[in-house]
Amino acid sequence: MSLALKNKMWQPTASIDNLKKRADIIQRIRQFFIDRNIFEVDTPLICRSTATDPYIHSLKTKVRHCPNTFYLQTSPEFPMKRLLAAGSGSIFQLGKVFRDDEQGRYHNPEFTMLEWYRPGFNHHQLMDEMDELLQLILDSQPAIRMCYRDLFLKNLNIDPFTISLDELKNCAQQLQIDTQLDEQDDHIDTWLMLLLTHCIEPKLGLEKPVFIFDYPASQSALAKIRDDNPPVAERFEVYFKGIELANGYHELTDATEQKKRMIKDNKKRQQLGHEQLPMAEKLIAALNNGMPKCAGVALGVDRLVMLACDAKHIEEVIPFTIGVI
Repeated sequence: MSLALKNKMWQPTASIDNLKKRADIIQRIRQFFIDRNIFEVDTPLICRSTATDPYIHSLKTKVRHCPNTFYLQTSPEFPMKRLLAAGSGSIFQLGKVFRDDEQGRYHNPEFTMLEWYRPGFNHHQLMDEMDELLQLILDSQPAIRMCYRDLFLKNLNIDPFTISLDELKNCAQQLQIDTQLDEQDDHIDTWLMLLLTHCIEPKLGLEKPVFIFDYPASQSALAKIRDDNPPVAERFEVYFKGIELANGYHELTDATEQKKRMIKDNKKRQQLGHEQLPMAEKLIAALNNGMPKCAGVALGVDRLVMLACDAKHIEEVIPFTIGVI
């Protein structure tokens, strides 16, 4: 490496102008919640348990003189739900989270997440509030909404709730999608995600934000399942200009069901060759104590700032990416 290149590597990846815009956006986000009497919390970055989602990978760490393995949080969700169960009321958190193996145009292993919870809200009411935030920060038009089923019918003329695995594979082949999947991950939901990310996502929200809601029950994550025909998960994702910005739920509050899903996640992790993760026993205890019915959402702040700055890469809106820290 040349001396000239070495001498430049201390510099931030983002311009100072973009960092000033970022600071202004974060201040406006905080004011948005202050105006709604939603108070800010600050939960630990280092946790004894972490998300069991098979496709989210945590960074591990150790603390001297302590035998436990700790995890850098992938989301503040678990401790925030414990606060909700303790009677906090509406809360938000704005801070760093960490995920392994996530690096690219829209990803950095360390990134900033905004997460908030609204007792008494369902997922549609939370979509209303998120739409107000997007209009404030991005000066966007009011968002449109589309259910998951209609999204696939409109874009690919397939019904994601009734299509067979073989039909999905044929569809992906006809669309010439690279489908090198692990044998252990040959599942309808994985193929639906491939079609979504390759064929639908890039066209979503090009003019105004789009909320996609009511996902298949098999993609429920931590959302309530509504007993429709077929059942649907009361969750949503929001896209703008082809970028996924946020993921929200009408939150699961049943401790028994929560534990079942974590056990199922760990079985899936084992099938995929991933580490099995410890049960979030304190979250289960909080749910047993009684968490209020609520809706919650997590939003990627760096991607939000990218849109506000018309940036093409995440490195343009954070001071130092993983490559230069």
